[in-house]
Amino acid sequence: MADDRLTFKEMCAAFDVTPRTLRYYEYIELLQPDREGRARFYGPREIARMKLIMRGRKFGFALEGIRQWLMIYEKDGTEAQMQAWLKSADRQLLELADQRAQLEEAIDELRQSREDTAAALADMASARSGA
Repeated sequence: MADDRLTFKEMCAAFDVTPRTLRYYEYIELLQPDREGRARFYGPREIARMKLIMRGRKFGFALEGIRQWLMIYEKDGTEAQMQAWLKSADRQLLELADQRAQLEEAIDELRQSREDTAAALADMASARSGA
């Protein structure tokens, strides 16, 4: 085995993913490890792809979008991939900003509901002690 390759187990540990996740990434053709019998080995190309997959997931991209973006590199090269990345990143930034606004609204509503409930409990306690 070459020193620059990771085994299936090492790949899972290196990227903190489950074996099921790694097998799924192979199934949907995000990764294509070298196979020797039943063993799988991940070389520099697959390790680099996995880094991109993990970064894409962190940024909230769907796996299909990541797969298509990786395919652009395979077919059209780095410049085309970078152009596609800029478009995808712009769309995702808008989506994340919208999600943040929705989350902030939910936090504000929950905080207000909690305050209203705490005030109602305080009123009930006050009414009991004053009665």
